[in-house]
Amino acid sequence: MNLFYKILYYFQKRGFEVSRRIAERLGIRARVVRTTFIYLTFVTLGFGFALYLFLAFWLRIKDLVYTKRTSVFDL
Repeated sequence: MNLFYKILYYFQKRGFEVSRRIAERLGIRARVVRTTFIYLTFVTLGFGFALYLFLAFWLRIKDLVYTKRTSVFDL
């Protein structure tokens, strides 16, 4: 059972990160964003989940490209 909770915690921590960042960008609660993705998934038979994965991928690429550097010598 301990392995199950470790896996569950991992996916909750990584999965909710996308919702939190989208909510911060839009200025709304993360709960509303997560609920919207759930409803979209049921209504459109997977489109919401595909959109969620696309946004997670896009945010990851953005983080890799745009890193904040404190000085010129961090290159």
